[in-house]
Amino acid sequence: MAFQKPKGTQDLLPGTVERWQFLESKAREVCRRFMYGEIRTPIFEATELFQRGVGETTDIVEKEMYTFEDKGGRSMTLRPEGTAGVVRAYVENKLYGDPDITKLYYIGPMFRYEQPQAGRYRQFHQFGIEAFGSSDPGLDAEVIALGHQFYKEIGLQGFTLEINSVGTPAIRAAFREELLAFLAPKKDLLCKDCRSRMERNPLRVLDCKVDQEHFAGAPSLLDHLDAECADHFDKVQSYLKEMNIPYDINPKLVRGLDYYTHTAFEFKAAGIGSIDTIGGGGRYNGLVSDVGGPEQTGVGFGLGLERVLLVLENQGAELPAATKPEVYFVALGEAAERRAVSLLNAVREKGIAAEKDYGGRKMKAQLKSADRLAAKYAAILGDDELLRGEIVLKNLATGEQEAVALDKLADRLLEGQ
Repeated sequence: MAFQKPKGTQDLLPGTVERWQFLESKAREVCRRFMYGEIRTPIFEATELFQRGVGETTDIVEKEMYTFEDKGGRSMTLRPEGTAGVVRAYVENKLYGDPDITKLYYIGPMFRYEQPQAGRYRQFHQFGIEAFGSSDPGLDAEVIALGHQFYKEIGLQGFTLEINSVGTPAIRAAFREELLAFLAPKKDLLCKDCRSRMERNPLRVLDCKVDQEHFAGAPSLLDHLDAECADHFDKVQSYLKEMNIPYDINPKLVRGLDYYTHTAFEFKAAGIGSIDTIGGGGRYNGLVSDVGGPEQTGVGFGLGLERVLLVLENQGAELPAATKPEVYFVALGEAAERRAVSLLNAVREKGIAAEKDYGGRKMKAQLKSADRLAAKYAAILGDDELLRGEIVLKNLATGEQEAVALDKLADRLLEGQ
């Protein structure tokens, strides 16, 4: 039988995977400058970690998790997001014992069972950062600035930033009652998801992409902030202004996870259908203690790489393609084949991308292969060239040829780079 990849997944093949490598290298470089160190956590964790860390009333936990029982009878879940696992690692490895702020980043696959569409997969990839150990609103602004810098450096055009404050759990509890009073008369007009959320997590209703027309005049959480929360939010804004990072305040922005406190933010960009969010995050001051650690603060984000790539492609951005060899060896005859293997290895040791034929094809077919791979040079070696201790180097763009001493080939290729 012919096997196919699972629904909602993709094969990243040569010619495409280089675009991913480009994004990942940019992410690592930006994190290096901001002093964030890489962390790699398991792709599956105890199910309870996500139930407690993400929130039992979220769509992720209720509908989208890939959960299974292992051979020991334990409930395990493929990670649907990155923060909970990083927080677990932070607690388990007692990173909170460091007197300095702990700043971490991750890049890797996440898993959610949802209907695939443009920019949304069941196995998708995120670049995320988490910073622990400070309540300073300047750290919120730094996290946002890192994401903003990443988008700038990959060449993304026209992206925007929306911010909000979601206060504290106590503030949200009081706001919840006022919001329910506003929503109750509209309940029959709302979509199925919103009617369900009204009973469990009404703040999520305001974030619905379907029912926005019914929310005009809705109460704003920003009007319910206490002095501490309002001051924190004002300072985040002042730091963003100092860094010349433009933003809009969206009082309906609450994000889809239960652990946020104070700052919440999203980056948005057109070009992925009805979805416009390409990344987001916020502060989560109670999450570390929720998963068994001390009272410790945190702030971070997660950016979807599939969505970023889709927007870049729709914008016509110039993205890396498959590696092109500097030189393609064309060997004619058994003795030349043996020497070509030696030369091929020698130039690769010098850092030069090189290829040769392994099909025993004639010279014309080998040169066609060099053209298909977009090699810069063909290095042609036969019996006559071996006797002279030379190899013919042909520029495939101009057709110009020159004889190069065999022991000088690598140096000549390096000169031409």
